[in-house]
Amino acid sequence: MGEAYFYHMTRTPLEETLPALLGRAREQDWRVVVRGRNEARLRWLDERLWLGDGFLPHGLSGGPHDADQPILLTAGGEAAECVVSMDGAEVAPEEVTTAARVMILFDGNDDGAVERAREQWRQMSGAGVGAKYWSQETGRWALKAESAGRAAATPE
Repeated sequence: MGEAYFYHMTRTPLEETLPALLGRAREQDWRVVVRGRNEARLRWLDERLWLGDGFLPHGLSGGPHDADQPILLTAGGEAAECVVSMDGAEVAPEEVTTAARVMILFDGNDDGAVERAREQWRQMSGAGVGAKYWSQETGRWALKAESAGRAAATPE
């Protein structure tokens, strides 16, 4: 059973945070699904990943080789060893039981995104899923809260 990691981005935007996390996931040899909520935003992210400093082999869903992509950007519900939720995309607690890791990235400067992440935290911990809350408020990522499941407090 995996865990859900919540990343509260306050200092670096998604297009800087995500490549580092994807690189670490690929070092584990995990296939990664990056789940978003709209196709335009996924296309934007696709462009940023190709223009970045390091090479991250990936593709947008809807092609003939989706199952072969080491990193797949999608608005669908595909499963993988590592599932990354961005922009509040849905991740079911049951997915954490089949994945090695679930990452939920949210913009700490967006009140709606923070509230959505809190809802997802409550959903995960209420279902008994282990969760870790990471914040970069000091400039470096630091573990701020941990939940073994059911009676966990919601991180601030």
